[in-house]
Amino acid sequence: MPWTYRPRRCPVVGDGSLERLKRDGRIVVVGASLAGLRAAETLRDKGFAGSLTLIGDESCEPYDRPPLSKQVLLGRASAERTALPRLRALDATWRLGKAATGLDMAARRVRLADGDEVPYDRLLIATGVRARPWPNEAEADLDGVFVLRTRDDSAALARRLDAGPERVLVIGAGFTGSEIASACRERGLPVTVAERGAAPLVGALGGVVGAVAAEMQREHGVDLRCGVMVTALEGDTSGRVRAAQLSDGSTVETDVVIVSLGALRNTEWLAGSGLGAGPRGIACDAGCRAFDIRGIVTDDIYAAGDVARSPHALFGYQFLSLEHWGNAVSQARIAAHNMLSESTDRLPHMEVPAFWSSQFGVNIKSVGIPSMGTEILVSQGSLADHRFLGVYGYQGRVIGAVAFDHGRWLPFYQELIETTAPFPPPFATVDRRPEGQRPLDADFPDPSVPTHGPTVTLSGYSPADRRMTFTPAH
Repeated sequence: MPWTYRPRRCPVVGDGSLERLKRDGRIVVVGASLAGLRAAETLRDKGFAGSLTLIGDESCEPYDRPPLSKQVLLGRASAERTALPRLRALDATWRLGKAATGLDMAARRVRLADGDEVPYDRLLIATGVRARPWPNEAEADLDGVFVLRTRDDSAALARRLDAGPERVLVIGAGFTGSEIASACRERGLPVTVAERGAAPLVGALGGVVGAVAAEMQREHGVDLRCGVMVTALEGDTSGRVRAAQLSDGSTVETDVVIVSLGALRNTEWLAGSGLGAGPRGIACDAGCRAFDIRGIVTDDIYAAGDVARSPHALFGYQFLSLEHWGNAVSQARIAAHNMLSESTDRLPHMEVPAFWSSQFGVNIKSVGIPSMGTEILVSQGSLADHRFLGVYGYQGRVIGAVAFDHGRWLPFYQELIETTAPFPPPFATVDRRPEGQRPLDADFPDPSVPTHGPTVTLSGYSPADRRMTFTPAH
């Protein structure tokens, strides 16, 4: 049963001394992945000499995820060779293969799946996300149906692709789904991609850029089907997937299906804890301190990485959830710094989001939050050539940029974002844009209609996800 939340005073550590925390305190990191590892290293770099415990639900130590949908699927690296490099010795206790199942904020303890409890003076939650599964459990259990999130997922899928399937069906054309389709085509495998949106990447980059992504896929031999949904997966008598039924009435015969429907944030274990956590993540302030369900910031619990959502001054102070590699690293380091700092020395997490993807021979990079944009200006290159730089505008200012094989100028546009420069940018000679070119409607889908795989979620302003009942402290 989850603990009942009881409001309490902000905890103190021993005699209240920050130096005592650094010397003798107990810090627990839940989430043994990129954010958790980099936070732990930063804690040691900042002089923390106390007890450090890392808890992870997987049995292996932290590994890098971007290669799983790229090099591993192409056979250029094994899943087992994706371990993250250690930047320093940690002198930590590792509790791997034991998921966190509960949090007692009053007693400051994390409950594990084996019934053990781990006490803390400071807690960092970096539990990240997991792949959204196929909703029909019986169909999801068919042999040949995969998701791709973990090292084991990637290894199992790579083995199946090595066997040379007759046809691969990818459900969802977000970044991960598109990278998987690209890897399959590079292997010479027939691929069908089913996307309920109007084009690949449309939720993250909009319809103008999505049309380019669609051209790329079709030019590389992908059977791309947009504006459709997979309504059912069918198996044979031996339990292997054999076909998929689509909403337009068509059937795709396939022996490998990869479900790429986005991610779910790993917050269920926090239900009833009193923390401001829910399906959209853990609400925290710009310094990574988590909110409780009353919207009051905690001083002993922090969040970082994909599971966190926090306000960003450059983007209207909206709470942003960022599924970005670089964000996990920078946010983890800010959280670790603030855990060991006086209030006057704490830092805000203000880094501009950045993302990259490699698919169909094209290197795609973005900065800022393109999905906030209402307009796009192709400032360099050409959409027709699939080599261009697009700048996104929102309410008269530059809000994001994306480059297809044209990333040299991205730092320049990042500076425009950081300085809230006007849109369209007034640099005709720098941008070399054709005479008379004007911004276009970025053509993002209606936010009420879900699409696959946006990497940034604008999740509003409230840190609380639901109404709660408070129990007075005794």
